[in-house]
Amino acid sequence: MPQRKNLKWILLLLLVALNVGCDQVSKNIVRQRIEYGETISLVKNYFILTKVENTGAFLSAGNELPTPIRFALLTLLPLAVLGYGLYYLTAKKDLHKMMQIGLSFLIGGGIGNVYDRILHGSVTDFMHMDFVIFRTGVFNVADLSIMTGIAILLIHSLKHKVVKPANTSSH
Repeated sequence: MPQRKNLKWILLLLLVALNVGCDQVSKNIVRQRIEYGETISLVKNYFILTKVENTGAFLSAGNELPTPIRFALLTLLPLAVLGYGLYYLTAKKDLHKMMQIGLSFLIGGGIGNVYDRILHGSVTDFMHMDFVIFRTGVFNVADLSIMTGIAILLIHSLKHKVVKPANTSSH
């Protein structure tokens, strides 16, 4: 059994590392090959590559905060949450497989963006989708990992929601 347990942790940490790696490789390619503000249309005007640096959070939220507050909220706090997430992922013995996978995606994406903040002072975003009725902000692979992790956790939560039957006894 100990070998199986070790293999499980190795696979989960490999999934985290794979999410971080895909994110960092894609960002490095964008940093080297796309100029700021350059627009590359991949699928007509529906899927566009454009390089921006985001010093804020989701959709540049917090961009205007003073640097020390922004550092605390967007670097230190996420580091603490990600550290706890890794601890929880590896210490909790009875986590459902779907939950383990969702947390691995979420943690991997979070690490990718926090790594950018620490190393570059901002997060490189470069993908944009515009389907007229559905339009995104500019995002990156780490954001996709985070959203995938959230979707997996949400699906797991909805599938395993315990519904207690109403008390049907009548007097």
